[in-house]
Amino acid sequence: MKWRIGVAAAVLVAVGVLVAAVLVVPRLLTGTDTIDRSQPALLQSLRDLSQYHASAGEFQVVLDIERDVRYVPSALAGQRTLFVAAGTVNAYVDFGGLAEGALEVSPTTASGEARKVRLALPKAVLDKPNLDQERCYVFAQERGLFDRLTSLVQTQDQQPFYVAAEQKISDAARESGLAQRAEDNTRKMLTGMFGALGYQVEFTSLD
Repeated sequence: MKWRIGVAAAVLVAVGVLVAAVLVVPRLLTGTDTIDRSQPALLQSLRDLSQYHASAGEFQVVLDIERDVRYVPSALAGQRTLFVAAGTVNAYVDFGGLAEGALEVSPTTASGEARKVRLALPKAVLDKPNLDQERCYVFAQERGLFDRLTSLVQTQDQQPFYVAAEQKISDAARESGLAQRAEDNTRKMLTGMFGALGYQVEFTSLD
C-alpha cells in the first residue's frame, strides 16, 4: 500500500513539474501585457421604484472550507481556505403591488372628529445581500503540492466562496429581525406623513 502511495505522489509531482515547465517558463521569459478593449456600459432599461427601504444591516462572515482529494495525502493535493466576506442587506416594503381597496380614507365629518386612514401594509422583504468587494478576501489558505503548482498557471475561482457567503449572510439577516424593524420603521414614517395631513392611521396586514 505504501509503495502505491509513493508512486501516486511521484506521478503528481512529475505532472506538476511538467505543467510548470510548459506553461510557466514561457511566460516568465516573454512576459505578459494586459489590454482592456472592453466597450462602455450601455443602459438597457429604466424602471420606477415603489419600494421603501426602511432598514439595513451590515454582516460579516468567515468561511472555513476544506476540499479533500480521496486517497491522496493533503500534503500533495487538496486545500483549506479561510475566506472573509462582508456586506449589507436591505429590508424594504414594496407598495407597487397594493390592490384596490388596500387604502381606505374616511370621509370628512362636520363634527370635528379626526379623519382616519386604514392601510393594508405589505410585509417587509429582505433584499439580496450586497457584498463589499473591498472587504471580501482570502484570509489564509493551505494547499497541497499539486494545488500550489496549479495555482502558478491557473487563477483560483473564488465564485463559490462568494455564493456561500451570500447564503450565510442571507440566513443571518432572516434571523436578525431586520424585516420586522423595516415594518416598524415604515409604520412610523406613514404615521408621521398622514399625521401631518390631519389623519390618524390604522394598519392591517396583507397575509
